Amino acid sequence: MPNRSVIKTAIMVSLVASLSACGGARDGERRGFLGGFFASKQEAPLESFPAEEIFRRGEAALEGGDPNEAVRLFGEVERLYPYSEWAKRALIMSAFAYHSDREYEQSRASAQRFLDFYPADEDAAYAQYLLAISYYDQIDQVGRDQGLTFQALQALRTVIERYPDTEYARSSILKFDLAFDHLAGKEMEIGRYYLKRGHYPAAINRFRVVVEEFQTTSHTAEALHRLVESYLSLGLTDEAQTAAAILGYNYQSNDFYQDSFDLLAGRGLKPAPRGTGWLVDIYRQVIRGKWL
Repeated sequence: MPNRSVIKTAIMVSLVASLSACGGARDGERRGFLGGFFASKQEAPLESFPAEEIFRRGEAALEGGDPNEAVRLFGEVERLYPYSEWAKRALIMSAFAYHSDREYEQSRASAQRFLDFYPADEDAAYAQYLLAISYYDQIDQVGRDQGLTFQALQALRTVIERYPDTEYARSSILKFDLAFDHLAGKEMEIGRYYLKRGHYPAAINRFRVVVEEFQTTSHTAEALHRLVESYLSLGLTDEAQTAAAILGYNYQSNDFYQDSFDLLAGRGLKPAPRGTGWLVDIYRQVIRGKWL
């Protein structure tokens, strides 16, 4: 014998079929009947659920790849239960959801609200970190405007100084170094542009910034070599020799040093500190172990 579920299904199919077969004049009435039938099966409004249930749904939406829905649900937790522990958790999760969706300004706004409302909370370090990486993750190509890079450095420094013993500080240190290197790369890009077009004083100014202010980045060796090129092009051999001497002291095995050595040798010169000026001061710092 057929089981009860099969019988129920057959009854429902017959019901729908008979309704479909009725005259066209009663179509609106039938649609109203079916609409009411299925409306009774719809879920209750969010207001009828506890904060935890709405929060869990937000987490599920986030895990399911729907950050927009997650943000909406976390926002409902805040709206319906504004002074609850779940509202606080929903706020930090909103910042994370926005960041996951690359909505960086909204992520920063939510993270900052969390810091304003709960500065001493255990999740404050994470909120500050989210704020920082919302800037950091917007750093694109070297040729773009560097305002975001400066803001990222400032925000990352805040994480490092304010929460030094956290995992977020360790991650921020790595990102800080990369952002710092990024700024040096921007200076190098502009310096090479000027050098290629024969604007040697302008090129020297850019390479000097890298040598003096970005000494710990990966661009310092090339900056010193480009200084050798620029100074030789201007006939300033003392400066060119001094730049090569600094390069040789710190990067003797680097290809840029060999290139600078060959340039000088082609003019009967060799790397050595000569004359006076900012490069001689840098060389003395190198010898004293106060630089790099």
